Amino acid sequence: MAVALGKLVASVKEQISLGDVSGKTIAIDAYNTIYQFLSIIRQPDGTPLTDSRGRVTSHLSGLLYRTMNLLEYRITPVYVFDGLPPLLKRRTLEARANRRESARKEWEAAKAAGQMEQARSHAMASTRITKEVTESAKALLGMMGIPCIQAPSEGEAQAAVMASKGLVYASASQDYDSFLFGANVVLRNMATSGRRKLPGKNVYVDIQPERIMLDSLLQGLGITRRQLIMLGMLMGTDFNTGIDKVGPKTALKIVKENPDLDGVVRYVKSKYNAEFDSDPCEVEQIFMKPECDDISEESFRKLVAGQRPDKEAITRFMCDEHGFSVDRVTKVADKLEEIRGAKGQKGMAAWM
Repeated sequence: MAVALGKLVASVKEQISLGDVSGKTIAIDAYNTIYQFLSIIRQPDGTPLTDSRGRVTSHLSGLLYRTMNLLEYRITPVYVFDGLPPLLKRRTLEARANRRESARKEWEAAKAAGQMEQARSHAMASTRITKEVTESAKALLGMMGIPCIQAPSEGEAQAAVMASKGLVYASASQDYDSFLFGANVVLRNMATSGRRKLPGKNVYVDIQPERIMLDSLLQGLGITRRQLIMLGMLMGTDFNTGIDKVGPKTALKIVKENPDLDGVVRYVKSKYNAEFDSDPCEVEQIFMKPECDDISEESFRKLVAGQRPDKEAITRFMCDEHGFSVDRVTKVADKLEEIRGAKGQKGMAAWM
């Protein structure tokens, strides 16, 4: 589970437009973004887009058109992919797999009953990222000339560290864990902005990109980043399940009254007769010193500036292999060649 900081960040969220981050380089949590595309881009009964061979293509549609949209705003996206998860995340991953399987069964039952709204909602909850999905996403991004980074462990952590070190302007992710990993600027709704239908309701809402600054968040809460990590641990993270009945306000009160980890552990034991189910020192270290590659500014500049789109390869991959519209894909490929091709590289360097 991602840490539930939504209520605490509400006062420091800033609604922005893509134009507000024009000219910026942004590290994008690839798995988080692909998951959103797989969840949202579906048919009315919840079935994902597929090609003639039954291979899922929802993520390819999202990556092609949404990435192009970012480029048109002179935003340079760098997609960061997950590596091996920390051992402490195993329990979270198993729980997610169980929830997805339950949702898949409910999806099938709702489809059989002709309940399309419920079917779509359950289908979204059953979303999973397979090896085939990941490999095809990397292949498409490579053809598009979009730089990708393979993280040794958590992609979100790698993106956050890149932001904290100034390699990129911000980390883009829907999860607030990015702050615990040290991202100084987090952008949300970069992949899903626009008009969206609320699940189970005949209501549409406008979703706008959001920007949240770590310094503003910490100042508003009156705590340090280390205390923010402890706050997250109290509510539950991907690496521990949290303390029962402790929500955001209570967790904030606890870390303010007990500003070090030992004090929080003692308080939890005394007040709730409970203990953290994972070693709190180990969880803290995962956030404070995540396993990430140390990327130099020079190598990062070369990575971003050295990519070129391959129009023919994109067309073959998207149209010939996966059945997308030739006209629509060709238009995108032409724009990509203009922006990311040889003529666009001089301008690209100036965006960094």
